Amino acid sequence: MIVVMKIGSPEAEISRVTDELSTWGLTPEKIVGKHKVVIGLVGETADLDPLQIQEFSPWIEQVLRVEQPYKRASRQYRHGEASEVVVNTPEGDVVFGENQPLVVVAGPCSVENEEMIIETAKRVRAAGARFLRGGAYKPRTSPYAFQGHGESALELLATASKASGLGIITEVMDAADLDIIAEVADVIQVGARNMQNFSLLKKVGAQPKPVLLKRGMAATIEDWLMAAEYILASGNSNVILCERGIRTFDRQYTRNTLDLSAIPVLRNLTHLPIMIDPSHGTGWSSYVPSMGKAAIAAGCDSLMIEVHPTPSKALSDGPQSITPEAFDELMQELSVVGKAMGRWQQPEVAVV
Repeated sequence: MIVVMKIGSPEAEISRVTDELSTWGLTPEKIVGKHKVVIGLVGETADLDPLQIQEFSPWIEQVLRVEQPYKRASRQYRHGEASEVVVNTPEGDVVFGENQPLVVVAGPCSVENEEMIIETAKRVRAAGARFLRGGAYKPRTSPYAFQGHGESALELLATASKASGLGIITEVMDAADLDIIAEVADVIQVGARNMQNFSLLKKVGAQPKPVLLKRGMAATIEDWLMAAEYILASGNSNVILCERGIRTFDRQYTRNTLDLSAIPVLRNLTHLPIMIDPSHGTGWSSYVPSMGKAAIAAGCDSLMIEVHPTPSKALSDGPQSITPEAFDELMQELSVVGKAMGRWQQPEVAVV
C-alpha cells in the first residue's frame, strides 16, 4: 500500500503521517520523487481501509494498494516513477536509470593475471566504458573448469581500477566472501545461478553497496522480481536487474535465448534500472553487436559486454568475448543507436 502526498506537502505533515502509521504496526518508507512524496507501507495491510488512512491529513492525495506480490520492486510502489542507482566510482558518480545516459560495463569473464586485467581495463575505459567487470570467484557448470583466483583476483581488480579509473563489478558466490568483495567492488553482482539463493540475497541486501541481480537461467520475470524483493526488503534500495539470456529448447545456435522483450515488460512492472548482457545471452562474439544495438533500441539502461585481449586463450567464456579492437568499433556503432534514443553521453578522452 502507498500513501501519495500532495505536491508541496510540508515536511512536518509528512513526518506526522509517517509517525501515525508507525503506531499501526506498519513500516513506512518515504520515497521522494521529482514532484511528490510517496509513503510506502510495509506490513499487514490487507485489512486496512484506504479511506481511513486518507482521513489522517488533508495533504494526502490518495491511498493505493500495490497489487503485485513484489511490493518494493513494483513500479506502483514509487507511484510510476523510475528509481536511479547512483554508484560512486574513482571518476565520480555514475547513475543507472531510465532517464540517464546508457552505462557500459565491459571486461573479461574472469580475472586471469595482472597484465591482462589492467590492459583490458585501460582499453575499455578509453572506448567509453564506465565499469570493469571481471570474476574473482567463478560459478562453473563443471567442477573441473577454472573457478577463478579468488581473493588474489580482487587485489588485481583494485589495481586495475586505480590504473583506469573504472568502477568495479564482480560476483559474490558465498556470503562468507561478501565483506572482502565489498572492499573492492563498487557494485556487487549476484549471478544467475544464485538468483534464488535467498540467504545470500538477504546478506547482500543488508549491506550498502549497490547490487546487480542477474536473471536465473530458467526464471520467470516474476521469479526475478521476487528475488529483487528479497534484497529491497533487507534494506538495500539500490538494485539493478540484468537480463543475460534464459534456457530454451534451442541451444544449437546460441548459448541462451536473450529475452529482449523483458525490457518493455520490466519497464511496465518495476522502477528498477535494466541492464542487458548480450555476451552470455548469445554465447558468441559475432552476435554481441547486433544484440547490443537492439537492446539500446528496446530501451535498456546499461550493457554488459565481455572483452578479452585474446579470446582464444581465455580461461573462461572465450567464444563470447570480443577483442579490445572489436570493442572500439562496437562502441562507435552503439553510439549511433544511443544518440538516436537520446541515451548516449559522449565519453571524455581517457588519460591512462
